[in-house]
Amino acid sequence: MKVLIIINKVGLGDCIIHINYIHEISKKYGKPVSILAKENTRAKDLFLDDPHISEVITLDRLNDNKGRHDGLDGFFKLVKDIKEKKFDKVFIFNSSIRYFLVCKTAGIKKIAQYPLFKKKGQHVVNTAKIFTENELNKIVSTQPKLLISKEKILKAKKDVSQNHKNIVLGVSASGPTKRWGIKNFIELIKKINEKYPSKFYLAAGKNDQQLIGQILNSNLGSNCISLNNLKINEMLPIIANCNLYCGNDTGFMHISAALNLKTVALFMDSPVLAYGKYSENINIIIPEGETEETTTHDTLGANKISFDKVYNKCIELLSN
Repeated sequence: MKVLIIINKVGLGDCIIHINYIHEISKKYGKPVSILAKENTRAKDLFLDDPHISEVITLDRLNDNKGRHDGLDGFFKLVKDIKEKKFDKVFIFNSSIRYFLVCKTAGIKKIAQYPLFKKKGQHVVNTAKIFTENELNKIVSTQPKLLISKEKILKAKKDVSQNHKNIVLGVSASGPTKRWGIKNFIELIKKINEKYPSKFYLAAGKNDQQLIGQILNSNLGSNCISLNNLKINEMLPIIANCNLYCGNDTGFMHISAALNLKTVALFMDSPVLAYGKYSENINIIIPEGETEETTTHDTLGANKISFDKVYNKCIELLSN
């Protein structure tokens, strides 16, 4: 049985949320599966060492509709790309009629998919969990686990200080309303370092060098190491050797949780119930005056994140 899994999501975090479902499907059929995912999910980097995944096929659909798989012509190119792989079954983690028709036209006999035309109101975690459980007829955990080769982790360990606490700081986010202020992170570095001598690994996107620079140019810059110039697959073994993640709700938060780090996640303008409750490693900090239910898109609570709550949670987790 040759199996394809389609994840039509745009973010790295969304991809990570699906990891355990992918693993369970692979276990069900006793062999690695193929993944179809967009490039910006970083699936190729994330799954490079994963024995449950044989290949990642890039779904080339872009925001400007000029991707190789966009439009009518792109439909048939995608059919061709899938058909030549000769899959027996596909699991489609969305409700799009397009992917149903693509797979049908590509000759895949067994198609499992979310209910068609039911996209509105779908919960990214719960919908995937229910779908997988119904298809596999078993209870499936929502806890993801990124699998990195032991050799890479041991090699990275040699470059990670064993005399310090090693902390990943997620200082960037998908937009300014989802970012805690850099001055807060600099003060956090100072206070944590007073309690525990620490090294801080700065995780941010390629376009966030300015944020990294503000920290590196501070008085505590010598305690900090930027991950900014590394590829995702180069960062993973380093992060796996750290003690803690603290930062914004961003892809690095999801990576850290999936690498079994204790994770302090700052939710200020994104939905906690969708992206913060699926992993036991994630410890939520929300704006003062909000609840997990009310912290969602347009909460705009960056200035209401309590510094003391963030600091105290970090110290608590580093102490245990």
